[in-house]
Amino acid sequence: MTKNTLNNTEQSAQSGIKIYLRNGLYFVLFLMAVQLLTTLTGGGLTALGIEPRTVNGLFGIFLAPFIHSSWGHLFSNLPPLLILSVLLMIPSVKHYIKASLFIIIVGGLLVWLFGRTAVHVGASGWIFGLWALLIYQGIFRRKPLDIIIGIVVLIYYGGMISGLFPGQQFVSVESHLSGAAAGVLFGWLQYRKQKQNNKPV
Repeated sequence: MTKNTLNNTEQSAQSGIKIYLRNGLYFVLFLMAVQLLTTLTGGGLTALGIEPRTVNGLFGIFLAPFIHSSWGHLFSNLPPLLILSVLLMIPSVKHYIKASLFIIIVGGLLVWLFGRTAVHVGASGWIFGLWALLIYQGIFRRKPLDIIIGIVVLIYYGGMISGLFPGQQFVSVESHLSGAAAGVLFGWLQYRKQKQNNKPV
C-alpha cells in the first residue's frame, strides 16, 4: 500500500467521522428544539404521541419518538440513542436508516394496537429496537464486526433487559417491548433475505 493510498484512507476516515459528528449534532439540536417547544406549550406536544386505538393516535406513530415528556426524559434517552445509532451505522448508514424506519413504524403500530390507554412518547422504543437488532445481528449474522458490536452492546447495555418487564411507574414498557420486537423482526427478515440471496441456483 502506497503512502498516497494510506493518506487517502486516513482522510476518508476523518471525513466520515466528521459527517457522523455533524449529523449527530444536528439531530441533538433538533430534539432539543422539539423539547423546547414542548416546554413552551406547557407539554402540549405530548398530546401528539401514540394514543392506542384512536385515529389521532396513529399520527403519533411517526411523531412520538421525537417528543419527550421532560428534559430529564430527553437527556436519559440521548446517550443510548446516539451510541446505538453510531454502532449500527458503522457497517452501513443505509441499513441504519431502513432499520430505524422499520422499528419506528412497526414498533409504534404495536404500541397503538396493544398499549395501555395513555399517551406514549419518547425514543425508548426506537432505542430498544436498535439494541435488540444489534444483539440479533451479532448472534445470527456471524460476521466478525457484528459479533464484536453485539458483545459490546451486551456488556454496556445488558441492564436494558430490566426495561422489558412491567411494573415500572411512568415507563412505557409497551414501547420497549414493541421496539425490541420490531428490531428482532427486522433482523430476522434481513437474515432470511440474505440466506435466500446466497442460495445456489
